[in-house]
Amino acid sequence: MALMLVPLLYGGLYLWANRDPYAALDRVPAALVVQDEGTTVDGRQVTYGADIATSIEKDATFDWSTVSASAAARGVQNGTYDFSITLPVDFSANLASAATDSPDQGLVVLRTNDTNSYLATTIAGQAAEKIRAQIARQVGEEAADRFLLGFSDIRSSLTDAAAGAGSLASGAADAADGAAALRDGTASVATGASSLQDGLDQLSAGAAALPGSTVTLAAGARSTSDGAAALSVGASRLAASSAAVTGGYSQARGALEQQLLAAGTPQAQVDALLAGLDQYGASVSALNEGVQSLAAQAPALADGSAQVADGAQQLADAAPGLADGIASADAGAASLTTGAQQAADGASSLSAGTDQVAAGVAQLRDSLQKGAGDIPATTDSQRSVQASAVADPVAVETQAVTKATDYGAGLAPFFLTLAAWIGIYALFLIVKPLSRRAITALASPWKVTLAGWLTPGLLGVVQAATLFVLTTTVLGFGVASPAPMLAFMALTSLTFAAILLALNALLGSVGQFLGLVLMVVQLVTAAGTFPWQTLPGPLAALHHVLPMSYGVDGLRQLMYGGSGATALGDAAVLLGWLLVALAATLLTTGRMTRARTLRDLRPSLIG
Repeated sequence: MALMLVPLLYGGLYLWANRDPYAALDRVPAALVVQDEGTTVDGRQVTYGADIATSIEKDATFDWSTVSASAAARGVQNGTYDFSITLPVDFSANLASAATDSPDQGLVVLRTNDTNSYLATTIAGQAAEKIRAQIARQVGEEAADRFLLGFSDIRSSLTDAAAGAGSLASGAADAADGAAALRDGTASVATGASSLQDGLDQLSAGAAALPGSTVTLAAGARSTSDGAAALSVGASRLAASSAAVTGGYSQARGALEQQLLAAGTPQAQVDALLAGLDQYGASVSALNEGVQSLAAQAPALADGSAQVADGAQQLADAAPGLADGIASADAGAASLTTGAQQAADGASSLSAGTDQVAAGVAQLRDSLQKGAGDIPATTDSQRSVQASAVADPVAVETQAVTKATDYGAGLAPFFLTLAAWIGIYALFLIVKPLSRRAITALASPWKVTLAGWLTPGLLGVVQAATLFVLTTTVLGFGVASPAPMLAFMALTSLTFAAILLALNALLGSVGQFLGLVLMVVQLVTAAGTFPWQTLPGPLAALHHVLPMSYGVDGLRQLMYGGSGATALGDAAVLLGWLLVALAATLLTTGRMTRARTLRDLRPSLIG
């Protein structure tokens, strides 16, 4: 009874002690040192260290104490605290520097001491990583919020730029129309310049003879002027003579009339004679009037002829310069034609270029409008939600096929199986493997084997049942398949009893020692804590052979609600070990009933 309590104490106490250690971490003392002095971000004072410290203390995962740096160092050294977390002076400044040209990482200092507890150090590392993730999420959320705000500003700027590009596109289209008009106008100018050059070419050819012609014209005009002056003098003289003739005619008619009347000529004859003479007088008067008119106009003719002569002389003097000017105009017209053609070509290129500019500006406008449309318009609340998602973009959703209720339940299959081995091993410390009286009496080997196996086996079944009740009732671990699990635990105890019986029967005390060694090996290879894939190669190979591995795996399947087929496979392996071990014991018993050896008679050095 005392030995049967050993596995109960081992399995029960160990599982009780490790039922859920993570739930009691709030009793683990830890020091928190906040040296952060804060910094200024966007014109406001921030102190990330104080915020993180408040969050850490509020979380209460550990028994935190906010102390000075020296107190924390002494506490970790002498065991007052298992570990300490320090937020340095420049903690906030370094975090805020991520948005500057010289970014620095914020530093969280973790101080540990493995003499306090190695697992406490491991847990402290996980706690520091959790704090680091929390800091990264908080700072990342603020940075993302600033980034999204800037993105919103970019959208506004793009919208303004798109509007400006629309105006620019309209102006570019107008410029393109103007360039087309300029192209047409310069083409017309080039055509006109070409026509002007042709006319000036003809004019230049005619102007070459102009100086000689104007000299001749000036000489003729001068001769005419001189003749007109002479004509004026003669006309004056003729007018005087004509006036004298007219006056003499009047006097002669009066004298004739008097003489005729004095001579006694009848008045009628005198009148008839004078009437004929008056016809000649009228001609003389008319001639006198014409001469007088000619004499009056002759000075004006002389003056006009003089002016014409002077003008002709000026024309003659200016004609060489005019001819040279026409020649220069002709040369200038040729340059004008060339320049006008170049201007027309340039205007054509300008028109093509402005068309391209208009198309490019229109494309720019469309691209800016599309870019502004692709950036969603957001409110402050939407940006806050987006910043949270950017800072913590991935959430882990655990979909457990099977799940142990807590840390103790996770270790239970391993320690229940180990307790079964220890219980059987302890029984064989006082229970003889085989009945020597039965062997001496030459009893049937299979009866001796069955008796040697059932005694510890049934006691092991009782141990398994008691441990099952202790685990499920007293400690309260949940079991998905209670009856199959109890049966599997009984099979495990019977298998271990057969294996240890075979070792004791084959090798005696040495076999008992090997049972202890085999237990140690299976402690390592059963993968009760870490996955078996983490084992070195030789130990991983033993994992697939030794029975405790299958005992642990089978209990996991039945306790957590895993695969029933896998549990049956594990049971089949255990049953195979049981049959092989019983067969080995049966062969040994048969040999012992047929013959005795000196080893059987020699006392053991071990037991």
